[in-house]
Amino acid sequence: MPLRLAPTFRETLAAASRPLAGIWVCSGSPLVAEICAGSGMDWTLIDMEHSPNGLESVLAQLQAVAAYPITPVVRVPIGDVVTIKQVLDLGAQNLLVPMISSADEARAVVRAVRYPPRGSRGVGSALARSARWNRVDAYLENADDHVSLFVQIETTAGVAAAAEIAAVYGVDGIFVGPADLAASLGVLGRQTHPDVIAAVLRTFDAVRAAGKPVGVNAFDPEMADRYLAAGASFVLVGADVGLLARGSEALAARFIPAAEATGARPSY
Repeated sequence: MPLRLAPTFRETLAAASRPLAGIWVCSGSPLVAEICAGSGMDWTLIDMEHSPNGLESVLAQLQAVAAYPITPVVRVPIGDVVTIKQVLDLGAQNLLVPMISSADEARAVVRAVRYPPRGSRGVGSALARSARWNRVDAYLENADDHVSLFVQIETTAGVAAAAEIAAVYGVDGIFVGPADLAASLGVLGRQTHPDVIAAVLRTFDAVRAAGKPVGVNAFDPEMADRYLAAGASFVLVGADVGLLARGSEALAARFIPAAEATGARPSY
């Protein structure tokens, strides 16, 4: 019996009646990914750029979250055609490609997610989870319908080219990264600096004018609210590792005397 794949993030966004809230999964753990998938969040980002994730761990996390009503997006570490091919073959239907600063770079990753003659994705669907080992009817012919592509703007050059990047056919949406954008603007670590916020909002305006959805990373609830009010369609509002770090610190602060907690501790 032919199998049906889940709706893409492109389709989920188009059908949404409100902005979608998401959570990073950076731990590399399928168990943690499953816990996050059952949280009630709309979408989750499985990160390969700044997290200890390889192909095997991404596969395990995709399998772990598949039983839950959450849309997984995989951020590849780079817009490399081989990496993109491998991650798609794992069954990732939604990709986020970081550090896109020009329309030419955007067109290159569009080609990477598409089969010839319109792209350069290698053909191996009979061997891959993407087509459920040829159990998805006409996967090759309809592959574009099963994959959504989002690109990340996080440099001053990307902000300047945001309208052109958003207009590239095959780019389904733009995600803004304030952390690297702050570094590009010369205010490293200051994501709420007025120059960073202004650049994010300029990007929002350019992307929305092109008719594409725009999202942003915003762990600060006040900034998340501000960006939602400015028209963000999807927002990342937390991360598994951040929640664990802050939660464990809160427990320590509650139960360990302050004088002991601030004292020197042996390193093993």
